[in-house]
Amino acid sequence: MNDLKIEIYADGADLSDMLAAHKQSFIKGFTTNPTLMRKAGVADYEGFAREVLRQITDLPISFEVFSDEFDEMGRQARLIHSWGANVYVKIPVTDTRGASAAPLIRRLAGEGIKMNVTAIMTVSQVREVAGVLTPDVPAIVSVFAGRIADTGRDPLPIMRECLEILKSRPRAKLLWASPRELLNIVQADRMGCHIITVTTDLIKKLSGIGKDLGLFSLETVKMFYDDAQKAGYKLSLPEKV
Repeated sequence: MNDLKIEIYADGADLSDMLAAHKQSFIKGFTTNPTLMRKAGVADYEGFAREVLRQITDLPISFEVFSDEFDEMGRQARLIHSWGANVYVKIPVTDTRGASAAPLIRRLAGEGIKMNVTAIMTVSQVREVAGVLTPDVPAIVSVFAGRIADTGRDPLPIMRECLEILKSRPRAKLLWASPRELLNIVQADRMGCHIITVTTDLIKKLSGIGKDLGLFSLETVKMFYDDAQKAGYKLSLPEKV
C-alpha cells in the first residue's frame, strides 16, 4: 500500500461507510452516483449530499446530475457546485439518447465548475471531453475500465491511450472506474492512472495487497478444514468384506 502512487477514492452512498473510509489515511476522495444512492436507500438527494459535505470537508466528493435534458443538467450542476469547494459535479458523457454532453461540459468548464465526466468507455469519448475542458479548471475523467473488461476487452491499452490524451489537460485526472479486484489497483497504479475508485468490499481487502502467497495458501487450507469441522461433515466407512 505504501508503494502506491495512485489516489484511492471510496465509491458508495452509505454515510456510515463513507465516514469510516474518511478515517483511513489512504482514502483521498469520494464518488457517488444515483444508482448507489438508490441502493443505499437515499430518498432525499440534497439532504444526503449536504450531510456528507457537512462531515467531510477536506477531500473531493463527486455528486451526479440526474436529468436527461442538457439545460436542466446545467442548472443542477450549478446548484451542486454551490454546495462546497470540495464538490465535483458528475456529468454523464452522453444523455440517454446518445447525444454528446460536450457542449454542456464546455460551458460548465468555462464557468469554472469542477466536473467528473462519467460513464466513459471509449478513447474517442476521452478525446472529445479533453477538447472541451478548460486547461486551468480541475476535472476528473472517469473511464469505466471494469465494465470494459466485462466485455472481454483488455482495458489497459485503452487506459494508456486515454492517459496520453489527457496530457494536454494537466489539471484533468484519469479515473479507473468500476474495478473488480485488487489487481486492478496495481495495474492502474503501474500505468500511471491518477485515481481509482474502490467499493467498501474492496476497501476491506486492501490489506491483502502484497500478501505472502505461501501464508495465503496456508490460511486457505485452514479455512477449508475449519469450515468442514464446523459443519460436522462425516463419511461412512464401508464395511469390511
